[in-house]
Formats: sequence, structure tokens, C-alpha cells
Amino acid sequence: MRVQQSSRTDGCQLIVVGLGYVGLPLAMRAVEAGCSVVGVDTDELRVKRLGACDSYIEGVDGASLVAAAESGRFRATTDYDRIDGFDVCVITVPTPLREGVPDLSFVECAGRSIAPHLTPGATVILESTTYPGTTDCLLRPLLEAGSGLKAGADFHLGYSPERIDPGNRDWHLENTPKVISGIDEASLSSIERFYGTIVERTVPVSSCRTAELTKLLENTFRHVNIALVNEMAMISRQLGADIWEAVEAASTKPFGFMPFRPGPGVGGHCLPVDPSYLSWQVKRELRRDVRFVTLASEINDHMPDHVVRRITHGLNQRGKAVNGSRILQLGLSYKKNTGDIRESPALVLAQSLLALGARLVVAEPHAEAYLVPPDITRVELTEEEIRVADAVVVATDHDAFDYALVERAGAYVFDARNRCRGERVEIL
Repeated sequence: MRVQQSSRTDGCQLIVVGLGYVGLPLAMRAVEAGCSVVGVDTDELRVKRLGACDSYIEGVDGASLVAAAESGRFRATTDYDRIDGFDVCVITVPTPLREGVPDLSFVECAGRSIAPHLTPGATVILESTTYPGTTDCLLRPLLEAGSGLKAGADFHLGYSPERIDPGNRDWHLENTPKVISGIDEASLSSIERFYGTIVERTVPVSSCRTAELTKLLENTFRHVNIALVNEMAMISRQLGADIWEAVEAASTKPFGFMPFRPGPGVGGHCLPVDPSYLSWQVKRELRRDVRFVTLASEINDHMPDHVVRRITHGLNQRGKAVNGSRILQLGLSYKKNTGDIRESPALVLAQSLLALGARLVVAEPHAEAYLVPPDITRVELTEEEIRVADAVVVATDHDAFDYALVERAGAYVFDARNRCRGERVEIL
């Protein structure tokens, strides 16, 4: 593998398919770099909001959308007929799991829709998370069949895994190294030239399969290590030890340790999904289990249940049942300072408490109202809400929450994120 420093060129005609957490930041960065960008999304509401310069993604504010619109180099559409004449097309559509099986229907739809508009010399790049072989064995035949062109001979094709981390203030699209690959040297060179205009560093690898595996490896690494520390959290209380203090103490070791912290589970599109893509493919093609992934998924998937059991026990000790208790939950998103509730363990926790009969209310300052299930009642975090609650549950540790107020006014606080202290606070 070699690492290539970037060079800058302007004037690219870019299509971005999928304007979510990955595609919209990419589109905005490409406009800044001088590209003319058409964003395609099947969600009409998203397209209308972009037309009104109304952002729905953290990290892309209204000012960025206004600047992009005023440049004359960005427009959003639901119509693939408006993408003719592009130089580069980047596919950033969702790749969810359906009952444990990868659903690549969005990639397939994008490939079929792009194919009639392919012209000789164009470049297509897949960024969506998937298993090794998708670019060459699934996307390539769709593009070739729909265009009458041959990948490699007539157009370029490759894969570059997204590395967007919503809410991260230090690492963003431009300064995060970008892994890239192509089906041949010409494709890799074209993809390297494109990303060289929008990121500070590209990291070419030898094949699309290796790049596809890179994404799965990155998130499987996190998934397994979070499961390890979550299991430690479940046993540490019985051992009379503090897992949070242990993690911080271990972090002082300057070699051989990387800190991961426990919580109510894992969420977002990546951690609950990516390792399962790897497990599914290995079982299908190699007839083997990826045992670390299976065990990690089992532990992380059951963390919301563990939290419910701890809350139930805490209420019982105070002479109360979950059924009928007023519970104030802080946070619905899967990580702090974002509104992303995809696969969120906090959402699973809320629905589990509701199913047990809790009178649940949730304070969530980031998630947009239309994303929140209708059976969940949202409130502002106030002293009155804290005082009338039988239990306050810190599920997502947004910085916007007043934890000192929670400590002072809460009768019983269960903190799954280690943000509160006090006699009435119980830590995961």
C-alpha cells in the first residue's frame, strides 16, 4: 500500500447519489473545491429542504447550503434525467440489514439509474458500506448492462469507504485520510485525482475487495472492543470495581492499550451493521463463523436489556415498579451531540421502558421531530421535569444537558454514560 498526498484540480462535473450523512457533506466539500455538483435523492422532502437551504445534517449548516446555491454549482433533484454529462458519480446510498441479510437494493437501484447516463471516460465510485466483491460483482454488471460500455475499457470504477463521524469536531471529510481503490490502474488514477481535490490525503489500496474489507475491519475492531468493555461493565459491580475508573487508569499506559468506554449499546449505521455484513459473507462463501463478531453482537445487542434490568432494580429498591413510574430519559441518538437515531440503543431502551408500562418522556435536543416515533413524548430538560420523575436515565450524553441540575434535582439517576455524580446517582 502507498500513501499519496493530494493535488488540486477544479471543474469536475460531479453527481452524488444519496444526500444523507455521507453524501451531503461530500457534495458541499466538492462545491468548495470547485466542482459542479448535482445531488440525487429519492426523498422529496430532503430535496425541497435543500432547495430552501434548510439543512438536516449535522456538520452542514444553512450557511454552507446558501453559499453552495449562490455559487451556481449545486442543485438537488429526485430526477436522474438531470445527471447527463457527468465526469464523476459517487454513490452514497444506505445499505441496511433486513433480518440479518444485507440489503443492497439501494445500490442496485442507483446502478441501474446511473447506467443509461454513463459516457466514455466517466468515473463511478461506490462509498456505501458493503461486503468484499460488491463493486466488481454487483455494481459493475449493472453499469455495463445499462450503458453498453465496459468497465475499465470505457469507464472507470472503484470503491472508497466513507469515514464520516457525525458530531466529531476534530476529524471531518477534508482531513480524514481517504482509502481509495479501482478495478484497474486507470480507474485508481482517476479516483485518486478526484479525491485529491477534496481531501488532504488519499490512501490507495490494491483492490476494491481490500478497500471494502478495510471499512468492515475498522468498525468490527470498534464493535469487538466496545463489547469487551461492556461485558467488563456488567461484571465490574459484582467484583466491587469501577470500570470507568479502570478504563481511565489503563489509558495512562503509553503503549498497548486504546480506551473504549461502556454504554447502553451501539448504534448508527456502522457498528450494528458492518460486522454483520462480514459475518454474512464469510458464512455464505466460506461456511465459517466469525466468532468474535458473533459474540460481540450478542453482548452489544443485549446492553439495552441490561440497562432496563438495572433501572428496574433501582426502582424496586425505592419501592417502585417500572410500570406506572414516570421516567425521564436524556437522549435518543446513538452518540452525543448528534441527532442520528439510526439503530440507536437509546431508542431501543425507550421503547423497552414504554413496553413495560413506564410513563416515559424524553429530552432530545438534536434529533428532528419527524424522525422520532410518535409514541415517544419529548420534553425540555427542566428542573420541574427532573423533580417529578421517579427516575432520570442518561442514555445519550449530549453536552447541552445540565448534568449539575440532574445531580441536584433527581431523586434517582441511572447514568449509562458516566456524566453524573452523587449519592442518588447509579453508574452503568
